[in-house]
Amino acid sequence: MIYGKYKNARNATWQCLIDYKVDTLPVSVLNIANSAGIKVIKNSDVRCLLPKESGISVINENQWYIIYNDSCTHQRCRFTIAHELGHIFLGHELKKKGHHTQTFKSTETFAEQEANIFASRLLAPACVIWALNLQTPSQIAAICDISFTAAKYRSERMGILYSRNRFLSNPLEREVYNNFKKFIQEHSST
Repeated sequence: MIYGKYKNARNATWQCLIDYKVDTLPVSVLNIANSAGIKVIKNSDVRCLLPKESGISVINENQWYIIYNDSCTHQRCRFTIAHELGHIFLGHELKKKGHHTQTFKSTETFAEQEANIFASRLLAPACVIWALNLQTPSQIAAICDISFTAAKYRSERMGILYSRNRFLSNPLEREVYNNFKKFIQEHSST
């Protein structure tokens, strides 16, 4: 992925955490959506997703809706909602059929990659994982309430970030960290 696009998604995630005053893990994607005026709907209530779709974001008369496949695991549903929030907050262009879609076998377009980056960083912010000294996918999955698979990807990325040791070098990241300070103190293993 182009680094500039990665930075945009990362910075948008930090701004989202700041704007919606998120200060605890697991991050409540429903609280963020509600605060942003986005309606989140279970597919079992409306039955509009295609068989392999895990979620869509739709706009109708200036009202955003996220519809997610609630037959998936709780963690998958959280990731799907966060992914769709990413499409909305990153201002991705809508597809011709009027909505974004995230399927189980995601196409790796830039918009999909950005939305996945947004979702993973929203649900598992690096500065909080670092401050709590979480090292394993199991530790990350447990505290962030994400799937082991998502936690494994996050853990691999954290390995790269740990080797760079440049945490809190961005003012947005420092603000996210400061918002989580009480949570970090209450959950620190030291």
